[in-house]
Amino acid sequence: MNTLIILLLLFSTISLSLGQESPDPVRDIDGNLLRSGMDYYILPVFRGMGGGLTLAPTRNESCPLDVVQENQEVDNGLPLTFTPVDPKKGVIRESTDLNIIFSASSICIQSNVWMIEEYEGQLIVTAHGMSGNPGQDTLSNWFKIEKYEDDYKLVFCPTVCDFCRPVCGDIGVTITENGIRRLAISDVPFKVMFKKA
Repeated sequence: MNTLIILLLLFSTISLSLGQESPDPVRDIDGNLLRSGMDYYILPVFRGMGGGLTLAPTRNESCPLDVVQENQEVDNGLPLTFTPVDPKKGVIRESTDLNIIFSASSICIQSNVWMIEEYEGQLIVTAHGMSGNPGQDTLSNWFKIEKYEDDYKLVFCPTVCDFCRPVCGDIGVTITENGIRRLAISDVPFKVMFKKA
């Protein structure tokens, strides 16, 4: 009797694990799959609301550099790559943990890996994180791309640490006193699309 129960439990566990589908792949503006390690621009869906993403000093010093949106719609910003939590995966999928990395060099001695950092009471997106090594020490470096209406949004809600409880939220654009369009956790998501660089 016990053997039968164990076999039934084993069979149901195997069936459930085989039946789990992968999340939908993220697609660029041409309908192609987003691929790990390829260069893309992250652009706003709405026209007239700034351009692509780049690095800029937003504090009272020249470094570190933070992630900002170009003021001009015609400026694509800097190319970025996406690296999923499992670097062997070639396709970027919705709602999965990934590192976002600027491909260009920085004037600061820092990495170009996105991370969340607290600054003046706000959780902003900056670029001096660490790529890979998922876990508690790199929790602030993991983002997700999620479907948002017919487009996408960027989200900070990492699941790379089973016992961690991060503050989750959509990534939006906040405007500083100097008129800089800085990325931060926001109640208003930044609706984005991806264009191959």
